[in-house]
Amino acid sequence: MKLVIIDDHPLVLQGIGSVIQYQEDMQLVGTASCGDEGIKVVENVQPDIVIVDLRLPGEYGLDIIKRIRNKVDGCRFIILTSFCDRSDIKRAMAEKIEGYILKEAMPEEIINAIRLVYKGRTYIDPVIVQMLLSDNDDPIEQLTPRELEVLEYLAKGMANRDIADSLFVTEYTVKKHVSQILEKLDFTDRTQAALYAFSHGLGKNNTCTAF
Repeated sequence: MKLVIIDDHPLVLQGIGSVIQYQEDMQLVGTASCGDEGIKVVENVQPDIVIVDLRLPGEYGLDIIKRIRNKVDGCRFIILTSFCDRSDIKRAMAEKIEGYILKEAMPEEIINAIRLVYKGRTYIDPVIVQMLLSDNDDPIEQLTPRELEVLEYLAKGMANRDIADSLFVTEYTVKKHVSQILEKLDFTDRTQAALYAFSHGLGKNNTCTAF
């Protein structure tokens, strides 16, 4: 099967590409970092599956998918994202997106999702399914496991660079996680999020309160 990835983060492109290259039944035939570029690539190579980041600079992944569908028939789509927001998931379902998986998923999960979508199945990340089935209205329940880790580090007063070093990710990735945490918890700054986390028992093994 032929695949195209639309994502603005080089490490994501490199990471997924390295996983795909070892699969005998998969071929990465193109990449793009924005919607316009992605449409051109898809029109040129006619892939079976297009993997799209949900949030690109100034663009929304689901809007990009709608544009591609209006120009190219036969593609299936997988949203690959750091975000796990109920409104995004509901819109993705309304758009009949074939796959929705978090970037923190293990490589074998991503490969499994691609194969299922190629066979005509729909794949939703288990973390997302669990969130949708949860009856708990506490906003913290909306956070992904990785976002909870970042929130705990915020409660310890750690800077983005230090969090990135601890999680072995880029500072850019941490900033995106922090932004999504603030959005989900309806806070305007990291200090509010850190105090909220501390009240929920996160970060209490560290008395640092400098933000």
